[in-house]
Order: sequence, then structure tokens, then C-alpha cells
Amino acid sequence: MWINDDSNASTGLNMMNIPASIPDIQDQLAADFEFLDDWEERYAYLMDLGKDVRGLSQEEKTLDNLIKGCQSRVWLTTRLENNRLWMYADSDTFIARGIIALLIRVFNGQTPADILSEPFDLPERIGLTAHLSPGRANGLAGMLARIRYDAAVALGDRKN
Repeated sequence: MWINDDSNASTGLNMMNIPASIPDIQDQLAADFEFLDDWEERYAYLMDLGKDVRGLSQEEKTLDNLIKGCQSRVWLTTRLENNRLWMYADSDTFIARGIIALLIRVFNGQTPADILSEPFDLPERIGLTAHLSPGRANGLAGMLARIRYDAAVALGDRKN
């Protein structure tokens, strides 16, 4: 989901390392989900997205990196480089790993200001919210809150 057709599929980067906008990425992902006939196929696609997540080392799976509110254990690390927030995650379940992968697809490489200002409506658009258990829905909310918190910290504003 990057600007420029010369992107490298294995890294998701183009020659300029500029991601597409958050709304454009959400539009593309929504279109991808539209091609799937039922929720069994959509869950399978979500879990496939999770396979693309780099994962974390055991040393990175700390309490500080553990996302609060998730039914499953999900860890997230972020780093700020050239005013862009880069994310790495892991989970102990396929569904949670797929959900965090979806969030990473949308927000990875974006500026902290864009992460905080752009709406994230993809789960509603693809019907994911309606198909998650309450525990998984809380986990999704916790993942999004953590990404936005890290973006706020990167901007020097811990109140967001």
C-alpha cells in the first residue's frame, strides 16, 4: 500500500519510502475484502495478513510492549524514523495477529500527526466489527488506542 508502482512487494517500500495515505490504504483493503464471499473466507484472509507480520523476539515480548485490553496476548513496538512511525508486532493467536496486521497495513510508515487525525473506519466498512466477539472487539480497540498513544508520544503529547 505504497505510492509509486515501483514498490517492492517484500518490504512494502517504494523508491521514496512514502506510504499511500491512510484513507487510500483503507479503501484498497476494503476493496480486497469485498472480493471475498463470506466470513469464513474473510477470516482466512485476515489470518493470511498476519503471516506478513515480522514478529518480535522473545526479548521484545515484554509487559511494556503487551497491548492492554486484548483477549489474546499482542505485543507492539514502534520506532520513529524521519517523522514516520514504524510498527512491529506479534501475537499468540492467528486472529489477533491478523487484526494487528490489518492495523499495521493502515498505519505503518505514516506520520504521527496523520495517525492521530485520520479516522479508522475500516472494521465497520468490511463488517469486521459485527463479526468479532466482545473480547476481540475490545482487543481491536486496545490495539488502535496503543498505536495512537505511541503516535502521540512521538509527537511529545502524552495526553492523546
